[in-house]
Amino acid sequence: MSGSNVWSRNREKMRLFSELFAQCAEEAGAYGQCVAAATTSREELKKNRCAKEFQALKICFTNAAKRGR
Repeated sequence: MSGSNVWSRNREKMRLFSELFAQCAEEAGAYGQCVAAATTSREELKKNRCAKEFQALKICFTNAAKRGR
């Protein structure tokens, strides 16, 4: 496997990330709000605290990526 191919694929993924993120703004906002609310008063974020919101964001990213192919 050529090293240049790895960098090319990664650059392409990073370029597409902003487009995917824009398509999932609502889900990203909900996840961000959950994390912010869960970490008020300098508390640590507990595992699975925002799992529902993260799962929705993950599904949105996956679906957006499939549509982009």
